[in-house]
Amino acid sequence: EEVLMADIENIIACLSSFSLKPLINATGVVIHTNLGRSTLSERVLENIRRVSESYSNLEYDIEKGKRGKRYTHIKRILREITGAEDALVVNNNAAAVLLCLNTFSKGKEVIVSRGELVEIGGSFRMPDVMESSNAILREVGTTNKTHLFDYEKAINENTSLILKIHKANFRIVGFTDEVSIEDLVSLGSKHHIPVMYDLGSGCLIDLKPYGIHDEPAVQEIVKTGVDLTTFSGDKLLGGPQGGVIVGKKEHIERIQKNPITRAVRIDKLTLAGFEATLMEYVDEERAIASIPTLRMLLQKPEEIRVRANTIARKLKKEIQNAHVKVMADTSRAGGGSLPERDLPTFVTAVKPDSMSVNELEEILRKGAPPVITRIKEDTLVLDARTIRDKDIATLVQRIKAALS
Repeated sequence: EEVLMADIENIIACLSSFSLKPLINATGVVIHTNLGRSTLSERVLENIRRVSESYSNLEYDIEKGKRGKRYTHIKRILREITGAEDALVVNNNAAAVLLCLNTFSKGKEVIVSRGELVEIGGSFRMPDVMESSNAILREVGTTNKTHLFDYEKAINENTSLILKIHKANFRIVGFTDEVSIEDLVSLGSKHHIPVMYDLGSGCLIDLKPYGIHDEPAVQEIVKTGVDLTTFSGDKLLGGPQGGVIVGKKEHIERIQKNPITRAVRIDKLTLAGFEATLMEYVDEERAIASIPTLRMLLQKPEEIRVRANTIARKLKKEIQNAHVKVMADTSRAGGGSLPERDLPTFVTAVKPDSMSVNELEEILRKGAPPVITRIKEDTLVLDARTIRDKDIATLVQRIKAALS
């Protein structure tokens, strides 16, 4: 009877608790796909709350007193930041790519380098996305080398689009060559064929001053004259999930008329969060300071060391049955971004005396709030890069309770 009552209590507890819940990310992976990718700033969250708790002018033109379009709320600021003629935002970047391909290449050929046929998260492959859009894939070049003449030789009367895909989640090194977007734009102009660049991650600031040289800013790509550029909203940009399309006005207007646009449109909460995130980019320094993803990616190792030392000091004060120390380590951007970039970090390492590291990891992972960690060389690792200051006290108490 006692066992039955306990089972009933557990069932009731499960039914009355939310499945989607906040947790502490101590992995050091900033844009962790499984943990929700980018976190949002207080200002962004406040704008979402402000818009969602009341009626809004989502599709209402206040000046004219008539029906409006939801995309107008975000077009102006995207044009201002990227330098593009026009813009459109849908619910994710895969949808943005599919929408563009379906609009321009339904039943027609799209030329793509064989070395750029990427697979993104969840085993979704670019050739499959293209097939779903009813575009016909025309592969050119080889895995490691593609030349301009490969693209030009593939052009025929059924060619509708030249597509370049940024290798955001992998790199090919060694005996390699690829065609620049500038050369593809020239080729497209010569043959009157639109050129599209799928950037994937999408970044709105120049990362080169921070030592990151292989992630082009959206503004740089727009300046090449490319017809269309697509990128994600919740990766390096640091906003809510969304897929952004920027480019020539005539192309964006054509895309917007595609019925699929309605099927993949963003809702008012995403729109509110996206607009608030983009407004931070009006000032680059403000964006880095206020957008959590950028702040975590670009924070100095010394700042991380201070946080790791704080965690270690508090743990040593609370527990006696584990060895605690601070070590240098490396973090990753995650989310299919900056695949070759190791980010110098500092971690607080915990090696328990009375239980295995795997047992400690499981207790932390299954508790409330869940704490997601790494195990390295039989030691529990807490990467201070992704641990928020306001979560340190909770983290320490979770570890203390787990070791008790």
